[in-house]
Amino acid sequence: MRVILAEDSALLREGLVRLLADEGHEVVAALGDAVTLPERVDELRPDIVVVDIRMPPTHTVEGLRAAVEIRERRPETGVLVLSQHIERTYAVQLLASNAERVGYLLKDRVAQVEEFLDALERVHSGGAVIDPEVVRQLLVRTTHADPLARLTPREHSVLEALAQGYTNTAIAEKLHISVSAVEKNLNAVFDKLDLSHTTGYNRRILAVLRYLQS
Repeated sequence: MRVILAEDSALLREGLVRLLADEGHEVVAALGDAVTLPERVDELRPDIVVVDIRMPPTHTVEGLRAAVEIRERRPETGVLVLSQHIERTYAVQLLASNAERVGYLLKDRVAQVEEFLDALERVHSGGAVIDPEVVRQLLVRTTHADPLARLTPREHSVLEALAQGYTNTAIAEKLHISVSAVEKNLNAVFDKLDLSHTTGYNRRILAVLRYLQS
């Protein structure tokens, strides 16, 4: 795939360039800030953009703003956002409008090369990926007033795998249950989160977004 990187840490940026090149991907641009990122995406038309949330000059949300703009201007382009820490608001803002070809990973995940490359592939193929640590920490913060508190442990496990971008077949393999059991648990999750009448792929990610926005 053709990739644009936007990461202000020269060490991490060059490491990612080398990693992706070794895997046979083409890094068409490697930027140290997000100022010109949307324009470079329009110019070079990459398959996917990997961008840090906090970028120069203020190191606040420059990367996130660029990512959201890219998704609005070029929805066919995959966007994988990297974050140093779990930031729920940013995850919601990135995913809320369209839960396809998008990912949110903690930077620590980059060191786990196979997981990082797998996330890239899933975003490129049209899926949505949320870092499993983000999902875990958010799912345990339920209260009695939260609809997620009504989920069974198995439903929680299925929802967590779902949020990471796994298909029903992959969830079944990951949890060592049948595909029909996955479908049954997903339907229960959708019912408990009042998503039963929502159609399409987005319903799968809306189940996670329902909690992220609570």
